[in-house]
Formats: sequence, structure tokens, C-alpha cells
Amino acid sequence: MCDFDFSALARLNTVAVDCSANIRANPSHFQVDEQLPFEPYGEGGHVLLKIRKRGANTDWLASQLAEFAQVPKLDVGYAGLKDRHAITTQWFSVKVEGAEEPNWTDFDNDDVQVIEIGRHKKKLKRGVLSGNHFKLRLTTVTGDRTLWEHQLEHISQYGVPNYFAEQRFGRQGNNLHKAQQWFSEGKKPKKRQQKSLILSAARSWLFNLVLAQRVQLGNWDQLLQGDVMLLSGTKASLFNTEFDDSALNQRLQAMDIHPTGPLWGRGALRSQDDCAILERSVLSEWLDWCEGLERQGLTQARRSLRLYPASFEWQWVEHDLELQFYLPAGCYATAVLRELAMVTDIS
Repeated sequence: MCDFDFSALARLNTVAVDCSANIRANPSHFQVDEQLPFEPYGEGGHVLLKIRKRGANTDWLASQLAEFAQVPKLDVGYAGLKDRHAITTQWFSVKVEGAEEPNWTDFDNDDVQVIEIGRHKKKLKRGVLSGNHFKLRLTTVTGDRTLWEHQLEHISQYGVPNYFAEQRFGRQGNNLHKAQQWFSEGKKPKKRQQKSLILSAARSWLFNLVLAQRVQLGNWDQLLQGDVMLLSGTKASLFNTEFDDSALNQRLQAMDIHPTGPLWGRGALRSQDDCAILERSVLSEWLDWCEGLERQGLTQARRSLRLYPASFEWQWVEHDLELQFYLPAGCYATAVLRELAMVTDIS
């Protein structure tokens, strides 16, 4: 029960082990452009800054912005964490109301540049982003190119399982081991931030187990009786399926709706019938985790089992493979890469 081996979770591409590649031979091989779901309001007490960074941690950069603007760190907001070993663009907000606004171009250096400035009425909060555009370059590519092309085409048409990726669970799954100590042995973490990370990791792992079972059964992207469907492009537009319906199947194939899996918490399980039986069966050995999540006040939610990378494009550059695609917020590029090959992060 405590073998938290992410690599063992079921894959669609059973020949992925016959192909391999490296990612992040240098930061330019992993580029991420964050997209907000709104435009800066144009006025207000907060400055929105779109910043391009290289080799910089998001939280560290927020601290540098606070120091530069001479404001408390709590007055600096950002929507999501971005990889350090990469070139990324992301938005930050800085509350400057009642203070003298600095010259933001003075913040620039070789690794950090302010590329867009706007005004807004609110602080930018975590999770308030629509998604990210990725531009990746895989190097040291091995394996038959025909296999690569087949799987690239398959992903562009059918998507991939929407796993929470390894980085969700901490180094070597450390947050999952801490969850086990908490829920099974009563060793509760003391710090609030650590609690939040552990709870998020535990909830994500349970979701992955349900998804892995449905991948093994071949129904991760199909309708099950009692399944809960999510309207594409939304986070909470959910409805139950009571029976197999040709119209629903057409919407499913068109990527208009997606099957979902449980994000465990308090309240009744949203799924019913065959789907609920499957989910409860998978999690029957994890009842202490389910109860632990409920005791901490988390509520039942759902997440799409299927991830469709929009604007999916690729090209071969000599022996390297370049990929470009867009993913919704909360989804992982590594979930796409693991369906291509055995990809090693060498950052």
C-alpha cells in the first residue's frame, strides 16, 4: 500500500519503454507561457506584471519583487508556480496603492525581464489562470521514429490520461509518505503550509489510482453508467450519466465532455452505479486516507480523467523533437510526455 511508484501507473502507450529521450538539457528546452483568464482592468491599486524568468523560483521572485517595491510580501500575488529549470513567463501582482511605484524596468537583469505592465483592482490569487502554453525540446531521442509518430498522432486525436504528475508529490514521493504517517500513525504535521501540501498530494494520489484502474480497464475515456461528466473548458459544469447515449458518446468523442474521477473529501460520492462501484473498490484499501481527508474538511470534487493538449504540434529538428501545446490550469506537461517515451529530466 505504501509503494508510491508513479512510474508504475498504467500507460496507454505500452511501447513507450522502447523509446526514450531527455528533457531540459538546458532551460530553453522547457518553455512555459502562462495565460490569464482576463485582461488587466486598466486601473486600480495593483500593478500586474508579466515577467519572463530563467532559472528562478516563483516564490523567490515574489520575494524579490516585494523587496524591490518596498511592500510586504503578502502584497505580491501570483497565479501559479512555474518550473525553475526553464524559461517561463508568468503574471505577478504588486499592491502599490498608497506607495510610490518604482520604475519596473530597473528590476530587469540577465535572467528576469518585465515584458508587460498593467493595472488591476485585485490581487492575483493562486489558481486564477486559464492555462499554460508549452514549447518543449526533447533531446537524445532513441527508438523507431515510426513509433514516435504513431503516438504523436494518437495524442493529438485522443489525448492522454490526466494524471497528477510526480512533482505534485514532493521529492521521491515525500509528501505521500508524510500522508501515510499522518493518516495511519497519527503523526500530524505542525506547519499549516506543510499540511496543505500533504493533503493535496494525498488527494491527488487517490485520484491517480482510480484513473490508473480505468486506464487498465480501457474505459478511462468512455462512458460508464453513473459516471460524472465534465463540460470541457470548465471546472464545475458536471452531470451524471444514467445510461449509454449516442448523443453523449458523440460529445465525448468530440472532446466536448470528459469522464471524471474523485477528488476525495466530505459529502456523498458524486458518481453512481457502475462508476461508483469501481471508485469505491479501488479506494477500499485507502479508507484511512479518505477518512483523514474528510476530517480535515475537504469536500468531494471531481477532475477530468482525460487531458486533451490543444494546438498540439511537433516537428523534428535533426535528431531532436520539438513539441508545442496548450494545457488547462492544473494539468501537467509530464502527463503528455509519459505517453510518448521514457523521458528523463536531466535538469
